[in-house]
Amino acid sequence: MTYAVDVRELTRRFGDFVAVDRVSFQIKPGSIFGFLGPNGAGKSTTIRMLLGILPVTEGQGTVLGKDIRTQALEIRSRVGYMSQKFSLYEDLTVWENLTFFSGLFGFRDPRRLEDLLELLRLTEYRRTLAIHLPGGIRQRLAFAVALVHDPEIVFLDEPTGAVDPALRRYLWEIIVDLSQKGKTVMVTTHYMDEVERCDRICFIFGGKVIAQGSPSQLKREHVVGQMYQFQPTDRLGALQALARIEGAESPFPAGTSVRLVWHGSPDSLERQLRGLGLLQGELRAVTPNLEDVFISLVGVTS
Repeated sequence: MTYAVDVRELTRRFGDFVAVDRVSFQIKPGSIFGFLGPNGAGKSTTIRMLLGILPVTEGQGTVLGKDIRTQALEIRSRVGYMSQKFSLYEDLTVWENLTFFSGLFGFRDPRRLEDLLELLRLTEYRRTLAIHLPGGIRQRLAFAVALVHDPEIVFLDEPTGAVDPALRRYLWEIIVDLSQKGKTVMVTTHYMDEVERCDRICFIFGGKVIAQGSPSQLKREHVVGQMYQFQPTDRLGALQALARIEGAESPFPAGTSVRLVWHGSPDSLERQLRGLGLLQGELRAVTPNLEDVFISLVGVTS
């Protein structure tokens, strides 16, 4: 198979610090690839190497069949990139930013820009200077600029950071629609709850890939045992007690509740929690989510 992105043993060092450590993954054309990990895990650094913005220390990779070491300009003409930090011109209006960047790509089609204004709900802001846009509107403008030249691949570096839940949901609807139209999307995030619709996910932690696969595959392979959730009388006390109870794995807070993987009978867990005076209400079996996967993985690797 010819992959849209093919990365092998990619490494980036800054002096003695290894920011990305022998990362390998492949992305199929037309798919959504989620690159998940906490802040500082190496997500943005990896994307910058794929685009030729940062030189590669070791390893190799291709984007659309082009070598990331030697053909960066050819790659950038065919991909869209939304960086983590707002990097558009604040002294230009929304329309002027779209016009300027489409011109850089030689893609001058006013109808395309009008469609993007409508898609990203920017029409009423077309004459507003970027410096005066609220944070969520800036995110939408940056997304629109990434799409101005109808790219084959879109790299989205934390596109939903610092935006409200409604906008997060809407941006993900656009991401899914892009994939359905045959575009390849690579999206980085540390929000584990928003990438269930990815075709494939790669978890990165401390610069290293710690797991990858489909959402269902990751839950099946990395959450061994039954997930439970309960409302504790004392959350900190419950977490400390569970760390000492044999059979309890990866307990962590989830809002005011506690979640954990349990190896044993639910009656045994409930009896121990009630005996310690830590359980209020009922002990509920729950379906694992990707946050559970990540907690389990980090617990194993840290």
